[in-house]
Amino acid sequence: MTVSAMYPGTFDPITLGHEDFVRRAAKLYDKVVVAVAADTGRKTTMFSFSERIALAQEALADIANVEVKGYEGLTINFAHEHGLAVIVRGLRAASDFEYEFQLASMNRHLTQDVETAFLTPTDKYTFISSTLVREVATLGGDITEFVSSKVKDALLKKVGRG
Repeated sequence: MTVSAMYPGTFDPITLGHEDFVRRAAKLYDKVVVAVAADTGRKTTMFSFSERIALAQEALADIANVEVKGYEGLTINFAHEHGLAVIVRGLRAASDFEYEFQLASMNRHLTQDVETAFLTPTDKYTFISSTLVREVATLGGDITEFVSSKVKDALLKKVGRG
């Protein structure tokens, strides 16, 4: 049986933590679609939709069973449209659990055909988030340990430091 999964998010920008997560998920599933959300309605992005897709595609290009696609609307609808049986989500800390549990419960209420699976990050990436990386870059800090060189260049240019 072939099992395909999706890893949804805004990826604003994609971090080394995201990359590590995708590489690990790619070992568990036959195909992983990194689904870049156009608009979550909850947050304003620094990078445009097309920039976030392009940065993710570049960062993950070396993983054969990973595909990056953009989407709008409900995550569960995207999963159905693309025949994806699993939504993979990350839990960095206990504080993530309540929100992720609510999302998984809502998705299960909307459909019984798609499961949610949770992975925890590799220890060295536990504290990394796109929001913190953007903040560090904006305030002049070194983001070398948190993002790939291409993402670093794009982010520094975006904040006027590149």
